[in-house]
Amino acid sequence: MVKHFPLRRRWWRRPSQWARAVDGIDLDLPERDCLALVGESGCGKSTAARCILRLIEPDRGSICFDGTELRALGPRALRRERREMQMVFQDAGGSLDPRLSVEAIIAEPLEIHRLGTKAERRERVRALAAMVGLAAPLLARYPQELSGGQRQRVGIARALALRPKLVIADEPVSALDVSVQAQVLQLLLQLQRDHGLTYLVIAHDLGVVQRIADRIVVMYLGRIVERAPAAELFSAALHPYTQALLAAVPQADPRGREQRRRSRARTGGELPSAAAPPLGCAYHPRCPRAEARCRIETPQLQQLRPGHWVACHFPGE
Repeated sequence: MVKHFPLRRRWWRRPSQWARAVDGIDLDLPERDCLALVGESGCGKSTAARCILRLIEPDRGSICFDGTELRALGPRALRRERREMQMVFQDAGGSLDPRLSVEAIIAEPLEIHRLGTKAERRERVRALAAMVGLAAPLLARYPQELSGGQRQRVGIARALALRPKLVIADEPVSALDVSVQAQVLQLLLQLQRDHGLTYLVIAHDLGVVQRIADRIVVMYLGRIVERAPAAELFSAALHPYTQALLAAVPQADPRGREQRRRSRARTGGELPSAAAPPLGCAYHPRCPRAEARCRIETPQLQQLRPGHWVACHFPGE
C-alpha cells in the first residue's frame, strides 16, 4: 500500500514534491489476532490505518477484508462493509461531538445504519455503556463533562455499537495517565476475549502494546523495518531502530526504587522529513552501526527466523 501527499503544489502545476507517508507496506491480520503498528510520530502509522478503512484513499495497493476488495467498492457497498470495521481515535475528546450527550454519541452508528427501533437502540446503548464500564448516569452527560478515561470508554463503546469484526485503535491510551492507561488496555483485552475481536493497535510506545499485541510491526519513515511475534521481538529484536524503541521502555527497578530504562543503544537525532528521505537505508543517519553500504543500498525485508522479518544490512549485530 502506498500513500504520498503533494507538497508545494500550485493549481496550474503538478506537485514538485511529495511526502511519502506510506511508502509500500504489506500487512496481514488473522482473525481474532492483535497486530500492533509501532513507530515514532510521523512514520505513517495513522495514515496507514486510515487508508485501510478508506477514510483517506491510498494511491496504490490492495485492501482485502474478509475476502472483499475494499478499493473496488462504491460508496453504498463500502458503507455496508464499514459496519464490520470501526475505529477508536487518538484524540478521544476531539472525536466526540460536544453538542451530543454520551447516549446520543454511542447511538449514532445505530441510527446511521438504521438498526433497531428507538427503544432497542436505547437498550443497546445501555448495554454498551455497562460493557465498557460507564455508569448509567454518565449517559446524560456531555464529553466535556467527562474525564479522559471516560471519554475513551465512550469512543470504544461507539466503535463496538455495530458489533464489528475489526477494531482499529489509534493511540488509544497516549493521552491518558498511566493508571488509566492500564484500565483501558485491560478493557480492550477483556472485550477481545468476550467478543472475538480483531485489533490493529497504533502506538509509538512499545511498552503500551507489550501486554496486548500478538504480533508487532515496526515502521520507520513510511516503511516496515521489522515485524515479529511480540514475545520474540521483545526478547530478540534485530533492527537497531527497534532496539532503540525498546531502550526507551521504562522498567521497574527490582530494588523498588525509581524506574530504570533498558541498557541498549538509543537512537539520536530527529526523524528525517518524509518529503526528502535519506538515500539507502532511511535510518542510517541515526544508526550507531551504519556503514558505507547503508548509505547507498536500501535494505529489503528478509525473513531471518520463522515469522521474524527485518530490513537491515546488519541485523542483530
